[in-house]
Amino acid sequence: MTELGAEGCAPALAEHRRTLRAAVERYAGAEVDTQGDSFFVAFATAQGALAAAVDAQRELAIPVRMGIHTGTPLLTTEGYVGPDVHTAARIAAAGSGGQILLSQATCDLVDAEVRDLGNHRLKDLSAPERIYQVGLAEFPRLKTLYQTNLPVAATPLVGREREVSEVTKLLVRDDVRLVTLTGPGGSGKTRLALHAAAEVADSYPEGVFWAGLAPLRNTMLLSMHVGQVLGAQRGDLAGHIGDKRLLLVLDNFEHVIGAAPDVGALLKSCPRLDVLITSRERLQLDGEHEWAVPPLPSHDAVALFAQRAKAVGVEVETAGATAELCKRLDNLPLALELAAARTKLFAPSQLLERISQRLDLLKGGRDADPRQETLRATIDWSHDLLTPEEQHLFARLSVFAGGATIETAEAVCGASADALASLIDKSLARKSGERIWMLETIREYAAERLEASGEAEAFRSRHAKQFLALAEDVALETVDGDIVPWLPQLDAEAANIRTALTYFSDAGETEPLARTATPLWHYWAVRNIAEGRAWLVRATQTADTRLRAHAFYGLAVLASRTGELVEATAAANEALLLHERAGDAREAARSTVLLGTVASRVGELDRAFALYERAAELMRTSGDRAGLATALGNLGYVALERGDYDEAILREREALTLHAELGRRDQVPIGLINLGYASLGKHDDEAADDFFADGLRMAYELGDTLEIAYCLEGLAAVAVTRDAEHAAKLLGAAEAARESVGGSLESVELKVHERTVDRARAQNGDDAFQAGWESGRAITIDASVTLALDQRSDYARKR
Repeated sequence: MTELGAEGCAPALAEHRRTLRAAVERYAGAEVDTQGDSFFVAFATAQGALAAAVDAQRELAIPVRMGIHTGTPLLTTEGYVGPDVHTAARIAAAGSGGQILLSQATCDLVDAEVRDLGNHRLKDLSAPERIYQVGLAEFPRLKTLYQTNLPVAATPLVGREREVSEVTKLLVRDDVRLVTLTGPGGSGKTRLALHAAAEVADSYPEGVFWAGLAPLRNTMLLSMHVGQVLGAQRGDLAGHIGDKRLLLVLDNFEHVIGAAPDVGALLKSCPRLDVLITSRERLQLDGEHEWAVPPLPSHDAVALFAQRAKAVGVEVETAGATAELCKRLDNLPLALELAAARTKLFAPSQLLERISQRLDLLKGGRDADPRQETLRATIDWSHDLLTPEEQHLFARLSVFAGGATIETAEAVCGASADALASLIDKSLARKSGERIWMLETIREYAAERLEASGEAEAFRSRHAKQFLALAEDVALETVDGDIVPWLPQLDAEAANIRTALTYFSDAGETEPLARTATPLWHYWAVRNIAEGRAWLVRATQTADTRLRAHAFYGLAVLASRTGELVEATAAANEALLLHERAGDAREAARSTVLLGTVASRVGELDRAFALYERAAELMRTSGDRAGLATALGNLGYVALERGDYDEAILREREALTLHAELGRRDQVPIGLINLGYASLGKHDDEAADDFFADGLRMAYELGDTLEIAYCLEGLAAVAVTRDAEHAAKLLGAAEAARESVGGSLESVELKVHERTVDRARAQNGDDAFQAGWESGRAITIDASVTLALDQRSDYARKR
C-alpha cells in the first residue's frame, strides 16, 4: 500500500480490513491475529475457509496473496501454535497478489476448480508440500525453494532468530560473496546455515544447493563432489556455474581445508556465485566474512533441552536444575541433545551432578576451546554409559560415510537391532527412513574409539568389501538390463562407494578397485562423469585383462558423453583390442558399437553406419539381444541424420521391440524420441506428438531429466504451428531441464530446435517469445511435464 502515500494508506487499510472481516464473519471464521494488512484466521471447515477467501479476493480493492492449510494446531493462551500454523503462513507467503493457494490437505477437502502447481519446498525446510492454486489464472512462479537440495530437518529449529537474521543480512549484501560460519563441532553451524540459506533463496533464481563434505578426506574430490551436486557432467565446475546466480552451501569444510584456494578460484571465475561455508576454522581467503556461531541464548537452550526430553517421553521443569545444566553445558545444541536423551534414566538434577563431575575432570588445565572440551566431555560421559556391545557397535559404525541401511550395518558391524535402537535412543546415532547415520562430530569421536580398539583395519576392510559386493551385484543385473532401478540405492551409497574405492586405492589393491569401479560406469554416466573417469583411469592399472577392457570401455563412454572424442576413440580401440585378446566376442561387438558412436559424433556417418552394421551382425550371431537393440537404435539415428526417415523408423521400431522384451525401460524413451523426430521429418505431426508424449510420460516415470528435455523440445516443434506462445514456454522449460544435468543437443535435435526457435520467434515477436521462454525456464520439472501433457491433451481432444 506504499503507493497510496501516508494520507491514502490509512483509509485504504481500514477498508481492506473491513472487507476481510466481513468475508470471515460471513463464513463463521475466527480472527486469530492481525499485523498490518495481513490476517490469520481459523475456520471450522476447509470449504468455509475457501469460500471466505474467494469472496474477499473478489471484493478487495488491492489483490492480496492467500494461503489455506488444514491441520490440528495447538490452542494456547497466546493463540494457535504448531507446525500447521507455520505451514499455512509459508504457503501464503509463496503466492502473488490475487492468488489463493491450497495445501494438499485442504485441496482434498474442498470442491473447487484448482490448478496443480506441483511439489514445493517451503522455507521452514520441511518435506515437499504439494500446492494447488484456486482457478486457472497465470501468476509468477511461487516463491518457494524450487531449485534446491537443502536437507529436510528432522526437528524444528529452536530459537536462532537473531542469528538467522544476521547471517541473511550478510548474504544479501552486494559486497559479500563468501561467508564462513565457524565454531566447534555440535555448535549448530549446519542448522543455522541451512535456515539462513532458505531465507535468502529468493535472491538466487538459479538455486540454492548444499554439499555435505563430511565424507571427503581427499581435497582433490571437492570439485567432483560439488559438481555431482550441481549436475556438472563435464567435470568443469566453473564452466557449469558460469554466470548463474546461485548460492552454494559447503558444510563441514574443515575436512578439505586444503582445498580453500579452489573456492577462491571458483568465486573469481563465477561472478554471480555466492558461497556459505560451515567450518571449524576459517578459510583465510580474500573477501571472506567469518561469523562465529555463538552458543544458544539461555532461554532457547532450555527450550531445546525440554523439546528433546519431551521427544523421549519426559516432561522437565524449565528452571532450577534444568537451567543450570544447560548453562554448565555451555548451551551447546549437541551437548544438550545428548544430555536430554538420558532424561528417561536421570532427572535434570542427577544429570547436572554427573556431567559436572566429568566436565571438571576433562576441562581442567586444557588449552583448547572450552566449548569443544564441553562437548567432548559430554560425548565421553554418554559413551561410558553404553554397554560393551553398544560401545563396540558405536565405534564400528564410524566406518560408514553417509550412513548405512540396517542390513548393511548388521553385515559389516555385526549390529543387533536392540543395540542400534539403543544408540538411536541415546542420540549417538540417528535414523532417517531406513538409514542409520551419525552426526559428523560424533562419527569422528567413534572413529577415534575404533582406532583405539585395534579393530580399525579389519572393519574398514569389511566395509570396502561390502561395497565391492554391491558393485558386482550391479554388474550382474545390468549386463542386459538398465541402471534406473539401481539409481536410488547407488545415490544413497555414493559416499560409501567412494570410501571403499579410496581404501582399495590407498592399499594398492588395483584388482578390487577395478572390480568395484568398472560396473559403475553407467551410474557415473548419469551422475558424475568426472569422478567416474578418475576412478576408471585407476582401474585400467589392473593386471586382469577382462577388467582392464571393461575399464577402458567405461572410459570411452564417459569421454564420448563429454565430447572428448579423441580420448573416447583411443579408449574404445583399447577396449576392443583387449576384448578380442580375451576371446570375448560379445564385448568386442559392443566396443565396435562404441566406435560407431564416436564416428557419428564427428560426422563420419558412412563409417558409423558400417561399424553399427558389423556390430549388429556379430550380435545376431552371438545371441546378444541387448547389444543388438543398441546397435539397431544407433543405426536408426544415423538414418535420421541422413534424412532417411523410413529407414530410421524401421530400425527404431525393431530396437524398441527388443528393449521392451528385455525390460530395458531406460532405453524406451530414447527410441520413442527418435521415432518422434523421424515423424517430424515426414511431416506427420500427429504421430510425432504421440511419440513425444509417450516418451515424456515414461522419461518422467524413470526420472530421466535429459530425456524429458528432449521430449519437451519435440513437443515444442509440434506445437509451434498451432500455439507459438506455448512452444516458447516448452523451449524454455526444455533448456532449464537440459542445463540442470549438463546435457546438450545432438545434431538432429539441434537442427529441429533452431527451426522451432525461429518459427516461434517470428510468430510471437521478440518480446513475447522471450517472455514465454523465461516463463518456461522458471517452472519446475513437474510443472513443465504437466504443462506439456495438459496442453497436448486439449489438442488431442480437438483433432
